[in-house]
Amino acid sequence: MLLTAFTAVLFLLIAAAEPLAARMRLPFSVMLATVGIMIGGGALFLLRTNVTETLNPVAVGILSLPIRSSVFMYVFLPTLIFQATLDMNIRRMMDDWVPILTLAVVAVVAATLTIGFALSWIGGLPLMVGLLIGAIVSTTDPSAVVSIFRSLSAPKRLSRIVEGESLLNDAAAIALFGLFLTYVMLGVPNPSLAEAVGQFPGLIAGGVLAGWLVARIALALMGLFARFETAQISVSVAVPYLAYIGAEQVLGASGVIAVVVSGLTLNLMGPGRLAPAFWVNLKEVWGLLAHWAGALIFILAALLIPRLLGEVRLNDLFLIGVVVVAAFVARALILFVLLPMLTTLRLSPKIQGPYRVAIMWGGLRGAVTLALALAVTENLRVPVETKRIVGILATGFTLFTLIVQGTTLRSVIGLLGLDRLSPLDRALSNQVVAVALQSVREGVASVTENYDLTRETVRSEAKRFAARLDSAVEAAEAEDNAEILDRDRITLGLIALAAHEREMIVQRFRERAISARLSEQALFDADRVIEGARSGGRTGYQRAARRNLRYGPAFRFAAFLRNRVGVAGPLARMTADRFEMLLGKRLILRDLHGFIDRRIRRIHGRRVAELLHELLQRRIEAVETALEGLRLQFPGYAEELERRFIRRTALRLEEREYNALRDDGLIGAEVHIQLMDDVRQRRQQSEGRPKLDLALRKNQVVRQFPLFADLDDAELKRLSREIRTRYVNAGHVITRKDTPARSVFFVASGAVEQEVAGQTARLGRGEMFGQMGVLTRRIRKAEVRAITPSTLLVLDEAGFRRLLKRSAALRKAVRDSVVGKTVAGEVLRMPELAQDAPLGEGAASG
Repeated sequence: MLLTAFTAVLFLLIAAAEPLAARMRLPFSVMLATVGIMIGGGALFLLRTNVTETLNPVAVGILSLPIRSSVFMYVFLPTLIFQATLDMNIRRMMDDWVPILTLAVVAVVAATLTIGFALSWIGGLPLMVGLLIGAIVSTTDPSAVVSIFRSLSAPKRLSRIVEGESLLNDAAAIALFGLFLTYVMLGVPNPSLAEAVGQFPGLIAGGVLAGWLVARIALALMGLFARFETAQISVSVAVPYLAYIGAEQVLGASGVIAVVVSGLTLNLMGPGRLAPAFWVNLKEVWGLLAHWAGALIFILAALLIPRLLGEVRLNDLFLIGVVVVAAFVARALILFVLLPMLTTLRLSPKIQGPYRVAIMWGGLRGAVTLALALAVTENLRVPVETKRIVGILATGFTLFTLIVQGTTLRSVIGLLGLDRLSPLDRALSNQVVAVALQSVREGVASVTENYDLTRETVRSEAKRFAARLDSAVEAAEAEDNAEILDRDRITLGLIALAAHEREMIVQRFRERAISARLSEQALFDADRVIEGARSGGRTGYQRAARRNLRYGPAFRFAAFLRNRVGVAGPLARMTADRFEMLLGKRLILRDLHGFIDRRIRRIHGRRVAELLHELLQRRIEAVETALEGLRLQFPGYAEELERRFIRRTALRLEEREYNALRDDGLIGAEVHIQLMDDVRQRRQQSEGRPKLDLALRKNQVVRQFPLFADLDDAELKRLSREIRTRYVNAGHVITRKDTPARSVFFVASGAVEQEVAGQTARLGRGEMFGQMGVLTRRIRKAEVRAITPSTLLVLDEAGFRRLLKRSAALRKAVRDSVVGKTVAGEVLRMPELAQDAPLGEGAASG
């Protein structure tokens, strides 16, 4: 009964702590820790005081709560880590993977070594005890920092780096903790350095395997329970715990790594396999679970602080100071020495100075540090004095970060200027307010006219609103004249355009016009365009847009598997994905023209709007060029996808109409359920994407080439087997000058540029290059570069010579290509070309 009542009181305290923390402008986790310390300290005071004994049973009940380190590690930690991975934008975080891994792994090792040696040299502690303390306090807690960043509208990149660091450094810190704990335990043989280092690959590999297997099994089960949302959510709740326990107890690997991998796997694969509405609900449920878990872990861990600090001595305060200084030195070396070096070597994107200061001061410690310290104090093999010093130093350092850094982090961010808008953003804000208020005035006027309100009231409110509007217009005009240049207006317009593109992708996803898997890729592309516009203006926007249309390494690897190994599945799937992505992107981009006219023109003017129309039209043309290339390679498949899109749109509109009829009371709940079941069944039938048969499509592509028009069916089939498909991006060098010629290339889609002796020529679909070097067996004289994403058909020398004997159209094309060239006589005398040469031509060559 006491445990149940205490749990209920804890939830009430959690509910009250959030608004109280907001009112006092403190991080939520700091407020929770304060509540926990007050409860634990109050219980100790009641138990030891002689004033009253009435509340002693309550104090004893609080102090005897079954709070063990295993509760934190096995109950709360998997929930927090799993939710963080589900809510993570993995593709955006990959842009900063170098600084994240540096902070998560290198910084943990650096902090462990720095604190350990400092405690050994300055504090006189045994080295292994110092290293154990360093490993315990090296893990950071992101909750307080991220909440402050979000409340201040700090740059999202700050939150991404801090969240990514804290997600991975738990695994590194726990692995080091397990290593150094064996050195301080009595009766346990100390492992050698080689044995200790050799364990880490197994810890990581086992954790990855366990997490991936559990997530894949969970996805299969959730697919079987597709009609039962609560069953799917129940399966997801089991995932982090099964991954953690399976890795720790079955494989002897890292449970934290297993939970991270299971969450990332579900994050990457779930949107493509689960219903969009369910995916949103799943993330909301896990957000609530993580909120409760994070709050409980802070309060329960803080309950232990008075007990852990019960035997503190004066010298312990000095050692806590050593830990604080050593931790700051280690973090500063990583942020201000190592990361700039990586940036100089072009291994890491640049992190501005204010960002690095905020990350350094935001390195708060929390419940994981206290849980690891508690695990040491519970271990019967650890000497008593080691338990005492570990508990006091870890707890004291955690308190310092929460009380000193946590309460001042908001002020530090303010001093760094990370909470303020730039002059350009302030000017834009004033202008947006002015335009918005003009629209609001029109809407209010329409409402008052429709509802026939009192004229005096309307006139009075209209004057107040007009005064505010005049003030906003004056501020906008002043800032406009002083701050916003045309170049900045273009940049701001491009950012707004890309942001609206992202909103349209989300809307199409919710309407089921595009699949969840492709919406993730489309959102990633839109985020890349936004970042490109922010960092590089017009040039960055165009560069990012071009990059989104390139063939990625995975696509080219899939083509390699198809051409060299004969495995066609990955290439077929990626080609179909690219087809569907380009179709959806074309539709969304065309709708953006209306947004420019409705919104951007009013804020930034006609000249900027016209330029944005031009840039957007270039993107649309690039998408249509890429789409046309796929249409030429796979005729008919685009039409199949377009039919599928029309069917899905019709189902969406039908579903919306039935919902409107139910809301208006024109049909009852029973009829609505029956109609929606029918829509759901037809949607499941239309969700399947048409299968793309690469072998059949390659035959059709070969048949479309005019150069192969005179080949019979048997020759065409043989040519389709011999020819290879190659995908190249714009700017890629296909053949280099002064290299041996071994293949002939046919342009299936796109365009290439050929440079010979300082002269350039462009070749398009249906043309070939490389034939002269193959026929003469000489070093290439030309360099050929792709100028658009292109698809090439590649034929080796033996295949080309055999084909030349059987195709009169190809022989004619080769003869035409050597007209006026020095090698014409040599080429025309070749047996492959002389068999159907005109009499005069043969006599001349003879």
